[in-house]
Amino acid sequence: MLWIPITLLAALAQTLRFMFQKRLRIATLSTGGATFARFLYAAPLIGLVAVGYAVARGYGLPVMDWQFWAFAAAGGFCQICATMCVVALFQQRNFTIGITFKKVEVLLAAGFGLLFLGEGVSLPALGAISLGVLGVLIISDAPQVAGSEGPRFFNKATALGLSCAVLFGACAVFYRGATLHISAADVFARSSVTLMAAISMQFLGMAFYLRWREPGQITEVIRAWRVAIWVGLLSLLGSLAWFTAFTLQNAAYVKALGQVEILASFAISVCVFGEKMRRSEAMGIAFLSVSVVLLILLL
Repeated sequence: MLWIPITLLAALAQTLRFMFQKRLRIATLSTGGATFARFLYAAPLIGLVAVGYAVARGYGLPVMDWQFWAFAAAGGFCQICATMCVVALFQQRNFTIGITFKKVEVLLAAGFGLLFLGEGVSLPALGAISLGVLGVLIISDAPQVAGSEGPRFFNKATALGLSCAVLFGACAVFYRGATLHISAADVFARSSVTLMAAISMQFLGMAFYLRWREPGQITEVIRAWRVAIWVGLLSLLGSLAWFTAFTLQNAAYVKALGQVEILASFAISVCVFGEKMRRSEAMGIAFLSVSVVLLILLL
């Protein structure tokens, strides 16, 4: 059951990282720039961690087949797109709702896990996960503005939220697939090398994209280092924890337990950003919280 405290650590680190990314997005950076901040500062750190750990333990170079690189590249691409969606979502709805929308990834991770890795979940666990998805549907009811005829459920915020959920769900399964196709000496060696490979590809891809489509954003990310470096540090901590948990357990269960980040995001939303919660949003969060408790009891 070591994967449980590791997953809780990952969820907390990820919530704090999104908090700093929202600050960057509000202040000076574009959605792409705020996304790139995690890779710019995390890439050299994960290199030091992975290589330093291998040297300290006397490990040799792990064996990585073509399936490893395919899974890692697919997971990295999905993670970049998902992060950009959730950062953009922060402009549409408050912090807690932005984090909560992406939690439908749990149900999707179960489906992707069955499709790509042949890993299913039990029916009681699927029921608990589905309860959380119901909470997302309640939250997706957009607040109505006086004089507005815009759609309540099928709106831009919903599209962004569901898009990041699909991408994060696929990302989790692809990363688990990568950790299953690397021959490393122990769990941490497998997860750290997988993370190093993924972040290196993400760093190069995002740097090329920003240079091509958003010239000047890389310089702005460097100038915002006082906040951006925390994005990198928390990203590294959270990703190491996620990858280690994926190595130990089915991605759907890991992501389901990771929904506890909603409670942390609620505290940040109210205490840091001064955002208010509607009654329906609180009800949706309650459904998600109950689903997490049930899942823990079932496992």
